[in-house]
Amino acid sequence: MAASRRGQPELQVRLPSTPNVATTSMPLPLPDLPPISALFLINFDVKAGYTISWKASRPGVELEGVVEYKSLPSGLHTVSEDLIYFVHDGFAGLSAFINAPVEDTETRNARMLAVGVLVPLSYGRLGRAWRHAESLKAMASALAVTSKDTSSLEQYWQKNQIRDEAKDESAVESPSANPQTPSKLPQGHARNRSASDGTALLPPGHRLSPFHPAWSLTKLLDTFGPLIFPIHRAALLRKRILISSHAPVQEACNFVYDISILSNIPQPTFDILSASSPPHRLRPLFSIGVHDIPFLVDDAKPGQNIDGPPETGNMEAGTGWIACTTDSILAKKDTLWDVLVTMPPPYSSNAKHRAWPKLEAPLGVPIKATQRDLRRFRSLMAGLARLQASPGTSPVTPRTLAPPDTSDPFLDEAEEREVVEPLSWTALAYNGFMWWASAGEQARSEQAEESAHDADLFAELASPSMRMEREAGGPRSADLSTSVASLLTRRASAAPTAAPDEARAELAIIAYFHRLTTQILGTLADVVESTSDEDESESDVEGMGIGSALLGRPPTREVDAQGIRIGSEAVARMGLDVWSATDAEFARAVVAAYFGRRASVEGKGVEVCGVRVC
Repeated sequence: MAASRRGQPELQVRLPSTPNVATTSMPLPLPDLPPISALFLINFDVKAGYTISWKASRPGVELEGVVEYKSLPSGLHTVSEDLIYFVHDGFAGLSAFINAPVEDTETRNARMLAVGVLVPLSYGRLGRAWRHAESLKAMASALAVTSKDTSSLEQYWQKNQIRDEAKDESAVESPSANPQTPSKLPQGHARNRSASDGTALLPPGHRLSPFHPAWSLTKLLDTFGPLIFPIHRAALLRKRILISSHAPVQEACNFVYDISILSNIPQPTFDILSASSPPHRLRPLFSIGVHDIPFLVDDAKPGQNIDGPPETGNMEAGTGWIACTTDSILAKKDTLWDVLVTMPPPYSSNAKHRAWPKLEAPLGVPIKATQRDLRRFRSLMAGLARLQASPGTSPVTPRTLAPPDTSDPFLDEAEEREVVEPLSWTALAYNGFMWWASAGEQARSEQAEESAHDADLFAELASPSMRMEREAGGPRSADLSTSVASLLTRRASAAPTAAPDEARAELAIIAYFHRLTTQILGTLADVVESTSDEDESESDVEGMGIGSALLGRPPTREVDAQGIRIGSEAVARMGLDVWSATDAEFARAVVAAYFGRRASVEGKGVEVCGVRVC
């Protein structure tokens, strides 16, 4: 049923342009730093381990016995520097670690320390803590030389500590105060919008910190390849996703942030879902370790969405999360997570054959991309390549994805067997039969339709004049604007005269996945509504005494026994693989989670004289 029938606005996305960036030769100022609730210095002592040697905090902010472990995950001694993100007790934390060689045998010729801050989560998904990264790294480097001179810490605390009047100002940017929050909500369901999930709208004339985690989006695609799609589906189901990696952890923390953003549900789409559906975003916990095991156990208990811990809000507690860890013991406890992502070791980048991340469910059940995921990923990469090759694109920067040669397959046969499900025998039989029966016309028609669906996800994203225009009277682009607007002028920090379209790749990736999410949930919403309409019509007919015989079916209806029927055409419109059992299970799980209904998925096949042959 058409979206307009249920009052669902069509999702039309246009990415914003930054005309002022290209026309000015003056460097743009960074946005104001978010005020901090705590500042601390952690030193490594060969006898006592990591200890807090200096700290300053607001009353009631606990640091001892907490930030030492969260700020310094296992394995940092093997790297020279790192940035670590974490959450703690309603705060977002960021610490800058440095491991500097010194001529001091008492410290084993190395000085390891970290300077960190806590920022209230009321400022967004990560409290915009990344804006402090540059200053923290500078203070850590200076303290590595003169560890006893803490005057820079004192000055930074006095300048940036949160003050009483700042508490009132923070409410303006808090999720609950976001002007895009719906005024009328279904009873019992909180639909808070995050004001900074990639995210907060920047005042005109400001630029973004170069340490914003979302600038790893292109690296995310390059690292995971087609595996990004099963990760995206797991995130949509609000699974507990654990990324097991090695130090340094900054990239893994960035990936946590990215996946959480990509799995956001756009506001217009979220408004059509069941009132009991999961939150509109996946909860990011960032870096966790063995000391977080009690929290993870308690969070998984029933009822934690009511009385959960304050890290990211009570309404999100117990609803799934994504985090990264360097403690292998967490990867072995498969009761703590639903999906484990094992990253290849750092040295694998020099291997002859590419090492891919490994995805698995509890009990070691492997998770792979589908054949449809592989085709979609190639389409996505080709779209990004065209985007960067289009007129107006600036030269490639170090943090910009270098598009692969799309004339060759992205994966060779060995890599495809490693990360992609094999083509099923049913699919082989169907393709062979249809090729014989239609002389290849049916296959070409299906390929053209699939390509058209993939092209729709990139529609208008490659325009040189990408703009985000808020439609009058409707919030159709509201969620995407809050997700990408803070990414607009980042590269102006490195090149004040950069072209306005220089950041299009990252913006397009966010828009692409938000459209994919809308495609999945919107298609299922149509199926659910059309089934509900049929139920009402049949109930009206039966209520008039005509009986079920007039309906051409026995009194016990199939929809009552099996729930909603999702046909193969609907599965294809969702962008899923019609031959994949895992995609069919995903569709059933989405219907249960977001619409509160049971569903059965009809696979694709061929019938001859009423007999299904494949």
